[in-house]
Amino acid sequence: MQLIPAVDLLEGRAVRLVKGERERVTVYSDAPWELAAGFVRAGARRLHLVDLDGAFGEARQVDLLRRILDAVRSVDGSEPARKGGSAPARIEVGGGIRDADAVETLIEAGVDKVVVGTLAVREPELVAALCRSHPGRLIVAIDARDGMVAVDGWRELSSISAAELAKEAVSWGAAGLLYTDVSRDGLQVGAAVAVTAALQVAVDRQTQSAGLAPVDVIASGGIGTLADIDALVLAGVRAAVLGRALYENSFTLPEALARC
Repeated sequence: MQLIPAVDLLEGRAVRLVKGERERVTVYSDAPWELAAGFVRAGARRLHLVDLDGAFGEARQVDLLRRILDAVRSVDGSEPARKGGSAPARIEVGGGIRDADAVETLIEAGVDKVVVGTLAVREPELVAALCRSHPGRLIVAIDARDGMVAVDGWRELSSISAAELAKEAVSWGAAGLLYTDVSRDGLQVGAAVAVTAALQVAVDRQTQSAGLAPVDVIASGGIGTLADIDALVLAGVRAAVLGRALYENSFTLPEALARC
């Protein structure tokens, strides 16, 4: 299973929220670029960045994202990679991506994958077109509460179920599905193992039936112990985002990677 450290960005700092609620914020670093580079030095091969300013409808932190990209790409001591160069870790970015221009801006900035959530619910045809024009670059976020997809920074519940959005996203050609049980996010109460694993089984059936490339369902929210990671591995989940547990030193990234 691939483990993906998360760096959530709010007002230029690395933070964690509880259940996506802005007023329940903990600040962990005033230099998120150093934090991201540290995760790569510790063995991360992929990072999950979230622009919370954008998610809350404010100006997106594109310059900060570029600085983080440069920091990650210069982990080996070399100069920041130029456009087209290789990076020691893949970077995916989500949060407040509400139109095609936002997707294009991030891809032009050098982001490997772009995560869209609300946009996939509000404008599914646009996201389908973006999946076609940028194959392998779009991840669809499925932020669920009681089986239904939450949108607009998790503040509103949509009328589409997590299972329905997953099925549609796979048909569009999404490169991955990021499944978050928002009721668990930031609480370290354990991942939604059964739901995530069941969603992966359904996605595998769909891709195999349609002759499509495999699509990973990425578990997010609730991981608090190494036992939680073990449970995801045992259930056949292929990727998971790590957040507060790393910041609170519940375990180290090398310890977690050793379980996978």
